[in-house]
Amino acid sequence: MQRTTGVLPEDLAEAIRGTADDIAEVLRAPRGAGGARGSTAGHVGGLPVPRSVWTVGEAAAHLAQANALMADLAAGRERPYGDGTPGSLAEANERALAGFAERDPGALAEMITAQAAAFLADVERRDPSEVVSAPLGPMGPAVLGSYLLTHMLGHGYDLALALGRPHMLDARRVVLTLPFMTTAMPRVTDPAAVAGLTARFAVRLRGGPSFGVTVTDGEVEVAQEPPARPDCTILTEPVAFLLLALGRVDPWPVIARGKALGWGRKPWLAPRFPRLFRAP
Repeated sequence: MQRTTGVLPEDLAEAIRGTADDIAEVLRAPRGAGGARGSTAGHVGGLPVPRSVWTVGEAAAHLAQANALMADLAAGRERPYGDGTPGSLAEANERALAGFAERDPGALAEMITAQAAAFLADVERRDPSEVVSAPLGPMGPAVLGSYLLTHMLGHGYDLALALGRPHMLDARRVVLTLPFMTTAMPRVTDPAAVAGLTARFAVRLRGGPSFGVTVTDGEVEVAQEPPARPDCTILTEPVAFLLLALGRVDPWPVIARGKALGWGRKPWLAPRFPRLFRAP
């Protein structure tokens, strides 16, 4: 893959490249949790993914399709995909999977890395200030790259868990998801969860950056800096933050293990915070 020329930060490009490679390694060499070496590709592809209705083959197929979608967007090709709401994205995912037959983990590993490479090559031809129409609304190329990384990390985690392999999330990669996460939060708010709520949150990643989320009678705003007087401050380990945000883990076990803490005038809002949003 070519090196970036400035549209994407080099560390983001490296994280996209490395995450795609890590996912491909998980798919090519499954072991443990029913995926021991020597298992047939069909058996591995049919293994269930925890906390999901998909199998390994379906989750990998979705990743291959999503990476192709992002590569097309980076190349300037229009690809309508839902209406920007989590429900419509889920429906679009199911329609896309129904029309795509490949479920072989090895073949899908090749597609995932190839489309990540295509994205990185194509995005560098864009104007950094250009706005791209993405599934979760308009965003610049760098935020689109953060979106791609976030999506791969979430489903890569699922595949690693299903196949008993080490996952590819770490603090450095999680920090690079924040441009997308903070852009997407107001767009994936759960209306029922925020109805009638007014609160100011300071969210701090342990050893990393912070940001603020203000909910005013159900309306959500995200700021790069925490509010001066938050009602609830949340300190979380970076990997725990992303897994909570993507709905991969439940808040209370994370809090019990000390990976997330909440304090302030309304500390009880801390475990409620992840549930204010619906992961697409």
